[in-house]
Amino acid sequence: MRGFALPSHPRAQRTFVIHHNDTTTLRMTPPAPIPATTEATAAQVIEFAFRVHRQLGPGLLESVYEICLRHELTRANMRYVAQAALPITYDSLRLDAGLRLDFLVDDQVIVELKAVEAILPVHEAQLLTYLKLSGRRLGLLINFNTALLKNGIRRIVL
Repeated sequence: MRGFALPSHPRAQRTFVIHHNDTTTLRMTPPAPIPATTEATAAQVIEFAFRVHRQLGPGLLESVYEICLRHELTRANMRYVAQAALPITYDSLRLDAGLRLDFLVDDQVIVELKAVEAILPVHEAQLLTYLKLSGRRLGLLINFNTALLKNGIRRIVL
């Protein structure tokens, strides 16, 4: 592959040129910034996750952390859906494949909780797929099974 150019800045326009029998140029424009309201929602969810982790620490089941985070969201009067169904569209059919979002907060931020030894690429791929299927742009992957919660948080943006 020749003619591959990387942007000098993350928000710069990217140009990829592949030389083969034909020359193909793909230009991707920078994504729109995440709205301030969505960022504020994500910040509140992270704050609540820290509160839960500070009180309980690591080592419990994911369901325990989910119940406690649900309590924090309710106490703050935030709009959310726990275990929100996520249908998929396949071949023009809307199918319920049993996909569930741990939380959809303010109809903007997808939150996936884990209580595992380490976040694996498959966990990040799961959240990325949920973002694509739902049309949302911001997701939080929170692993409570860490000594320091900041090491267990992944923010994924489409």
